[in-house]
Amino acid sequence: MDGRVLIVRKISLTYRISGVPADKKEAAERVHAMHADWCPVARSISPQIEIETKLEYV
Repeated sequence: MDGRVLIVRKISLTYRISGVPADKKEAAERVHAMHADWCPVARSISPQIEIETKLEYV
């Protein structure tokens, strides 16, 4: 908090995807590694707000 105002400094996201065949997981991980570079929201708030993402297969 900054005084009485809540300040967002970090956003943590977990992408949970299902039904990914074993031979497509490498492609999913490559896309996950670069998606923030092409996301308008991520590009608009970075670097002021840190964005952390994780990829989970369910």
